[in-house]
Amino acid sequence: MKLHLIAVGHKMPAWITAGYVDYARRMPPDLPLVLAEIRPGHRAAGEDGARARQLEAERILAALPAGCVPVVLDERGAQVTTRELATWLSGWMQEGVSPAFVIGGADGLDDSVKARAGKLLGLSRLTLPHAVARVLLAEQLYRAACIIKGHPYHRD
Repeated sequence: MKLHLIAVGHKMPAWITAGYVDYARRMPPDLPLVLAEIRPGHRAAGEDGARARQLEAERILAALPAGCVPVVLDERGAQVTTRELATWLSGWMQEGVSPAFVIGGADGLDDSVKARAGKLLGLSRLTLPHAVARVLLAEQLYRAACIIKGHPYHRD
């Protein structure tokens, strides 16, 4: 099973890339984390971002692997503990389906992407920059994998 991360944004700051790569590299071989970066939509001055979100949605939906469970990160999504996230992962592993975690861009996500979601996940009730969400999600996926494997990384 692969964990897919589909994230709007490219040319991330070095510290974001380093943080993501560090956690992705730590993932167990049977649970790799694969990143697909989606080029942001162009937003003209004075626009509300709807056109950019629609263009990003087309790119996101095209990048979703066949048969995956889309897990869309949204501030109104389920606020789960790391153990609950590990339970989600364990269930997908048993079902043989790969989750695809989707992080939107600066203008958020188009409703068409949210409509495809198997789950909505909220990382925090705080407003997080999409680049920071990428690193935070990678760390939490690593921590959840450690719980599944029985490693002592997670402490209650």
